[in-house]
Amino acid sequence: MARAWLVLVLALVLGAALAAVQVHLSPIIAANKRNETLRQIPALVGLEPATLKPGSLEIRSGVFEVPANGTARFYRVFMVRLEGRLAGWVVKTAGQGYADRIEVLIGFDPGVTAITGLFILEQKETPGLGAKIALPSWRRQFVGKKTATRLTVVKGRSAGAGGIDAVSGATISSRSVVRIVNRTVHDLAGRLTPEAVRFAGGES
Repeated sequence: MARAWLVLVLALVLGAALAAVQVHLSPIIAANKRNETLRQIPALVGLEPATLKPGSLEIRSGVFEVPANGTARFYRVFMVRLEGRLAGWVVKTAGQGYADRIEVLIGFDPGVTAITGLFILEQKETPGLGAKIALPSWRRQFVGKKTATRLTVVKGRSAGAGGIDAVSGATISSRSVVRIVNRTVHDLAGRLTPEAVRFAGGES
Protein backbone atom coordinates (compact mmCIF):
# COMPACT_ATOMS: atom_id res chain seq x y z
CA MET A 1 0.00 0.00 0.00
CA ALA A 2 2.85 2.35 0.91
CA ARG A 3 4.53 1.62 -2.42
CA ALA A 4 1.36 2.48 -4.30
CA TRP A 5 1.17 5.83 -2.54
CA LEU A 6 4.85 6.45 -3.25
CA VAL A 7 4.36 5.74 -6.95
CA LEU A 8 1.33 8.03 -7.01
CA VAL A 9 3.19 10.86 -5.28
CA LEU A 10 6.19 10.48 -7.62
CA ALA A 11 3.87 10.52 -10.64
CA LEU A 12 2.20 13.71 -9.41
CA VAL A 13 5.55 15.39 -8.72
CA LEU A 14 6.96 14.43 -12.11
CA GLY A 15 3.78 15.55 -13.84
CA ALA A 16 3.90 18.92 -12.12
CA ALA A 17 7.58 19.31 -13.01
CA LEU A 18 6.92 18.53 -16.67
CA ALA A 19 4.01 20.97 -16.73
CA ALA A 20 6.21 23.69 -15.23
CA VAL A 21 8.91 23.05 -17.85
CA GLN A 22 6.31 23.21 -20.61
CA VAL A 23 4.93 26.51 -19.29
CA HIS A 24 8.45 27.92 -19.17
CA LEU A 25 9.41 26.71 -22.64
CA SER A 26 6.17 27.57 -24.48
CA PRO A 27 6.98 31.29 -25.00
CA ILE A 28 10.50 30.39 -26.16
CA ILE A 29 9.19 27.81 -28.62
CA ALA A 30 6.59 30.27 -29.94
CA ALA A 31 9.24 32.97 -30.39
CA ASN A 32 11.52 30.55 -32.23
CA LYS A 33 8.67 29.62 -34.59
CA ARG A 34 7.92 33.28 -35.27
CA ASN A 35 11.56 33.99 -36.05
CA GLU A 36 11.86 30.94 -38.28
CA THR A 37 8.66 31.90 -40.11
CA LEU A 38 9.93 35.39 -40.84
CA ARG A 39 13.28 33.99 -41.98
CA GLN A 40 11.60 31.61 -44.44
CA ILE A 41 9.05 34.02 -45.91
CA PRO A 42 11.17 35.65 -48.69
CA ALA A 43 12.25 32.31 -50.17
CA LEU A 44 8.71 30.92 -49.92
CA VAL A 45 7.47 33.60 -52.34
CA GLY A 46 10.42 33.07 -54.68
CA LEU A 47 12.66 35.90 -53.50
CA GLU A 48 16.37 35.64 -52.80
CA PRO A 49 17.05 37.45 -49.50
CA ALA A 50 20.66 38.23 -50.40
CA THR A 51 19.59 40.24 -53.46
CA LEU A 52 16.95 42.37 -51.72
CA LYS A 53 17.61 46.07 -51.22
CA PRO A 54 17.36 47.27 -47.61
CA GLY A 55 13.82 48.42 -46.86
CA SER A 56 12.40 47.06 -50.13
CA LEU A 57 10.55 44.16 -48.50
CA GLU A 58 7.40 44.62 -46.41
CA ILE A 59 5.77 41.74 -44.53
CA ARG A 60 2.38 42.22 -42.89
CA SER A 61 0.76 39.62 -40.68
CA GLY A 62 -2.98 39.13 -40.47
CA VAL A 63 -5.83 36.69 -40.02
CA PHE A 64 -7.99 35.29 -42.81
CA GLU A 65 -11.34 33.79 -41.85
CA VAL A 66 -13.01 31.03 -43.86
CA PRO A 67 -16.61 30.00 -43.08
CA ALA A 68 -16.79 26.21 -42.70
CA ASN A 69 -19.93 24.19 -41.97
CA GLY A 70 -21.56 26.79 -39.78
CA THR A 71 -18.34 27.63 -37.94
CA ALA A 72 -15.10 29.14 -39.24
CA ARG A 73 -11.46 28.33 -39.85
CA PHE A 74 -8.80 30.93 -39.25
CA TYR A 75 -5.46 31.16 -41.05
CA ARG A 76 -2.43 33.22 -40.09
CA VAL A 77 -1.35 34.84 -43.33
CA PHE A 78 1.62 37.01 -44.29
CA MET A 79 1.29 39.49 -47.13
CA VAL A 80 4.63 40.12 -48.83
CA ARG A 81 5.26 43.34 -50.75
CA LEU A 82 8.40 44.13 -52.71
CA GLU A 83 8.96 47.82 -53.40
CA GLY A 84 5.27 48.48 -52.76
CA ARG A 85 3.92 45.73 -55.02
CA LEU A 86 2.28 42.52 -53.85
CA ALA A 87 4.90 39.78 -54.29
CA GLY A 88 2.98 36.89 -52.76
CA TRP A 89 1.51 35.31 -49.67
CA VAL A 90 2.73 32.90 -47.01
CA VAL A 91 0.12 30.96 -45.06
CA LYS A 92 0.66 29.11 -41.80
CA THR A 93 -1.45 25.99 -41.58
CA ALA A 94 -1.44 22.59 -39.86
CA GLY A 95 -2.98 19.15 -39.74
CA GLN A 96 -2.58 15.68 -38.28
CA GLY A 97 0.39 13.63 -39.43
CA TYR A 98 1.25 9.98 -38.80
CA ALA A 99 2.76 10.63 -35.36
CA ASP A 100 1.61 14.11 -34.39
CA ARG A 101 0.56 17.51 -35.67
CA ILE A 102 2.43 18.90 -38.69
CA GLU A 103 2.78 22.67 -39.08
CA VAL A 104 3.37 23.95 -42.59
CA LEU A 105 4.19 27.26 -44.25
CA ILE A 106 2.92 27.52 -47.84
CA GLY A 107 3.97 30.25 -50.25
CA PHE A 108 1.62 31.45 -53.00
CA ASP A 109 1.87 33.89 -55.88
CA PRO A 110 -0.11 37.17 -55.54
CA GLY A 111 -3.27 35.71 -57.06
CA VAL A 112 -3.00 32.36 -55.21
CA THR A 113 -2.92 30.56 -58.55
CA ALA A 114 0.32 28.66 -57.88
CA ILE A 115 2.38 27.36 -54.98
CA THR A 116 5.74 29.12 -54.74
CA GLY A 117 7.20 27.29 -51.76
CA LEU A 118 6.59 24.93 -48.87
CA PHE A 119 8.34 24.65 -45.51
CA ILE A 120 7.73 22.24 -42.64
CA LEU A 121 7.73 24.41 -39.54
CA GLU A 122 7.21 21.56 -37.09
CA GLN A 123 6.84 17.80 -37.34
CA LYS A 124 7.37 14.75 -35.14
CA GLU A 125 7.17 12.06 -37.79
CA THR A 126 9.28 8.89 -37.69
CA PRO A 127 13.01 9.71 -37.90
CA GLY A 128 14.55 8.47 -41.13
CA LEU A 129 11.13 7.91 -42.72
CA GLY A 130 8.25 10.36 -42.29
CA ALA A 131 10.64 13.05 -41.07
CA LYS A 132 11.95 13.24 -44.63
CA ILE A 133 8.96 15.44 -45.49
CA ALA A 134 11.12 18.27 -44.15
CA LEU A 135 13.88 17.69 -46.72
CA PRO A 136 14.19 20.39 -49.43
CA SER A 137 14.39 17.70 -52.13
CA TRP A 138 10.88 16.48 -51.24
CA ARG A 139 9.36 19.90 -50.61
CA ARG A 140 10.52 21.24 -53.98
CA GLN A 141 7.89 19.06 -55.68
CA PHE A 142 5.21 21.51 -54.56
CA VAL A 143 6.82 24.55 -56.17
CA GLY A 144 5.01 25.59 -59.34
CA LYS A 145 1.95 23.40 -58.73
CA LYS A 146 -1.22 25.16 -59.84
CA THR A 147 -3.88 25.67 -57.20
CA ALA A 148 -6.57 24.78 -59.76
CA THR A 149 -5.24 21.20 -59.76
CA ARG A 150 -5.84 19.01 -56.72
CA LEU A 151 -2.65 17.34 -55.51
CA THR A 152 -2.41 13.57 -55.14
CA VAL A 153 0.25 11.28 -53.71
CA VAL A 154 1.85 8.87 -56.16
CA LYS A 155 4.34 6.06 -55.55
CA GLY A 156 6.98 5.21 -58.12
CA ARG A 157 5.10 6.77 -61.02
CA SER A 158 5.40 9.97 -63.00
CA ALA A 159 4.20 12.78 -60.76
CA GLY A 160 2.26 14.62 -63.49
CA ALA A 161 0.52 17.97 -63.05
CA GLY A 162 -0.87 17.28 -59.57
CA GLY A 163 1.23 14.36 -58.44
CA ILE A 164 3.52 14.42 -55.43
CA ASP A 165 5.91 11.48 -55.14
CA ALA A 166 5.58 9.91 -51.69
CA VAL A 167 8.52 9.65 -49.33
CA SER A 168 9.68 6.04 -49.52
CA GLY A 169 8.25 4.12 -46.56
CA ALA A 170 6.24 7.12 -45.36
CA THR A 171 3.13 7.32 -47.50
CA ILE A 172 0.95 8.39 -44.57
CA SER A 173 3.19 11.36 -43.72
CA SER A 174 3.30 12.33 -47.40
CA ARG A 175 -0.48 12.14 -47.69
CA SER A 176 -0.85 14.20 -44.52
CA VAL A 177 1.13 17.11 -46.00
CA VAL A 178 -0.74 16.88 -49.31
CA ARG A 179 -4.07 16.84 -47.45
CA ILE A 180 -3.05 19.95 -45.49
CA VAL A 181 -2.04 21.74 -48.69
CA ASN A 182 -5.21 20.74 -50.56
CA ARG A 183 -7.46 21.92 -47.72
CA THR A 184 -5.62 25.23 -47.48
CA VAL A 185 -5.77 25.80 -51.24
CA HIS A 186 -9.48 24.98 -51.25
CA ASP A 187 -10.09 27.54 -48.51
CA LEU A 188 -7.91 30.34 -49.89
CA ALA A 189 -7.79 30.19 -53.70
CA GLY A 190 -10.00 32.87 -55.19
CA ARG A 191 -10.70 34.38 -51.75
CA LEU A 192 -7.40 35.61 -50.33
CA THR A 193 -6.97 39.30 -51.12
CA PRO A 194 -5.54 42.20 -49.08
CA GLU A 195 -9.07 43.50 -48.53
CA ALA A 196 -10.19 40.18 -47.02
CA VAL A 197 -7.47 40.02 -44.35
CA ARG A 198 -7.64 41.49 -40.85
CA PHE A 199 -4.13 42.84 -40.47
CA ALA A 200 -2.41 43.41 -37.15
CA GLY A 201 -2.40 47.16 -36.50
CA GLY A 202 -5.22 47.94 -38.91
CA GLU A 203 -6.29 47.37 -42.48
CA SER A 204 -3.91 47.59 -45.41
